[in-house]
Amino acid sequence: MKLTVRRVGNSLGVILPKATLDAWNVGEGDSLELSDHGIRPAARGGLSHVALDALKRRIAGVIAGRFSAREIRAQILANLHRWKKQGTWGAAYVEWLAIAESGDDGELYAAMLGRNDEGDRLRQSMPFVGLLTPAELREINEEAGG
Repeated sequence: MKLTVRRVGNSLGVILPKATLDAWNVGEGDSLELSDHGIRPAARGGLSHVALDALKRRIAGVIAGRFSAREIRAQILANLHRWKKQGTWGAAYVEWLAIAESGDDGELYAAMLGRNDEGDRLRQSMPFVGLLTPAELREINEEAGG
């Protein structure tokens, strides 16, 4: 979208469409950030570690409820194969590979849904991403944000 630079008093400015401001959830008096790459809403506090862990567990729960263990394993293996080929490899991926190749549904669901430090740690690197659409992820994120 093109914006026209206009005179505002002794300065120059742009008018942002209301639909954009609504999508960014900003209004009069709120701050925006200007960089060489564009204008965007100012960074907000974000989620705490506990809230982020809960969000990731929620995403994993939606996936576990909608897809079979076989489908989840296939996504995990496809992502891990692609990431390794691209040189994007983290220590947790070795663990996810072992879980996916084991064929043990209990181990898979424990890693995805466990309410413990190991589950929280493994979910920091979720190789089953891509099973939900961006719109579904956005909806889950919006629910978590209140």
